[in-house]
Amino acid sequence: MYSIVSTAIIRGINSLPVQVEADVSDGMPMFEMVGFLASEVKEARERVRAALRNSGYYLPAKRITVNLSPANIKKTGSAFDLPVAAAILAALGIVPSERLTSMLIVGEIGLSGRVQPVEGILPIVAQADEHGFTQCMVPYENRQEAYLIQNIHIIAVKSISEMIAVLNGNTDQTAQHTSDSAAEAPSGQDKKRKNAKEPDFSQIHGQRLVRRASEVAAAGMHNLLMIGPPGAGKTMIAQRIPTILPPMCREEQLELARIYSVSGMLLHDYDNMRRRPFRSPHHTITPQGLTGGGTLPKPGEISLAHKGVLFLDELAEFQKSTLELLRQPLEDKHIQIVRLHGSCSYPADFMLVAATNPCPCGAYPDMNRCTCTQNAIDRYLGRISQPLLDRIDICVETSPLTFTELTCKTQNESSAQIRERVCKAWQIQKERYAGSGVYFNSQISADRLEQICMLTQKEESYLKNMYRQSGLTARAYHKILRVARTIADLSNSMPVTVSHLAEAFCYRSLDRRYWERR
Repeated sequence: MYSIVSTAIIRGINSLPVQVEADVSDGMPMFEMVGFLASEVKEARERVRAALRNSGYYLPAKRITVNLSPANIKKTGSAFDLPVAAAILAALGIVPSERLTSMLIVGEIGLSGRVQPVEGILPIVAQADEHGFTQCMVPYENRQEAYLIQNIHIIAVKSISEMIAVLNGNTDQTAQHTSDSAAEAPSGQDKKRKNAKEPDFSQIHGQRLVRRASEVAAAGMHNLLMIGPPGAGKTMIAQRIPTILPPMCREEQLELARIYSVSGMLLHDYDNMRRRPFRSPHHTITPQGLTGGGTLPKPGEISLAHKGVLFLDELAEFQKSTLELLRQPLEDKHIQIVRLHGSCSYPADFMLVAATNPCPCGAYPDMNRCTCTQNAIDRYLGRISQPLLDRIDICVETSPLTFTELTCKTQNESSAQIRERVCKAWQIQKERYAGSGVYFNSQISADRLEQICMLTQKEESYLKNMYRQSGLTARAYHKILRVARTIADLSNSMPVTVSHLAEAFCYRSLDRRYWERR
């Protein structure tokens, strides 16, 4: 007898349909699996055989052939166990084949017959809905993740015996679709976070310039670099930038959830899809860890920071070759991973926030305290290339806190107050760029800058003088215009004035102080 079951395989943050064909015929007893399979997929043969036996179903002494098509796509992962078992059971007549025609099945099974959770359920269920399936059978522990997709009936099973009972209609255990209730229910980690004090800009003392620069950066999704001595609050400020970003809409949440799903980071922790991400990798991270990849490609830190903040602390301590990999994703907002058996694309639309000491000891340019030689300073700052600096819109300096600033009892402005202004600036940009494919001022193309900034002769004359005096590059000139447009939006000003341009220029002058002389 012959049967066919539909399943899927993850590619990037999407899935590709796969058909599991099973044929049971007379001949020499054997169980063979074909279809360009990785080793973990081939091992499904032994897992399925033992799981069926321990569930009370013995394979007959017949020739069993299982094919996973299309054969030109390499099959990886353990999520094929359950569909392989379902296809064999249907070929043996234990479950009706007609129940499987509109159903997609995915899951791993243990030797006892228990169905184990797998990674990537969210994109698989989403693609199942798009391909016209009306039902999706998933592991019970993945049910909340699957519920995030509407318009498809989810059947969550705990064991092979339960799957057989469901397919034969002998049980009422069919998971009811609860829409987003799973994501809305507080988890254990949520409760811990509620009990802990949330980071807030009101906890930041002093550093008025950096606070203002952070607000401008968040309002236009501009990349930000902070330079200053240790203990000046660079890390604290970076950790609070996500708190002034507007909440994510449902589309952004689902896109981010897909990334975390294929990374195996969504299971039991749905706070990952409700909050703007904040990723802070250590400076020893590998290129694959930052951009993604591996034998079985997985998203890297730049993709896990999608729609949020990627914070690189001690920027000059990162390997220069690793930092250079950021240049293309910062421009294209996605990363393409190419491997022998195919390629996949991961989104990487993040806000880069970086912090670095000005020298190895951290005291430069205070030469009374700095113990570094000039060559040591040059080597240290030389790890950050000019092309990467050109992709950073705002550069500000943090200074050591005075005792008065540190012990000040005045109530600082909270994240909620700053976020209110940032939300208004985002709304202005949303209306301005509606339907253009551009969402933020940081993404304005060079040919539209002057039209959108609406410069008068006075502003053009100011820019001309500053361009000549400062020796700006064309890219830096465009960055200043984009930042000035954001500053104007925060001021609810239609035209960009000289004061907006002057503030934007201040955010580009500091990096020249440290790097131009080299």
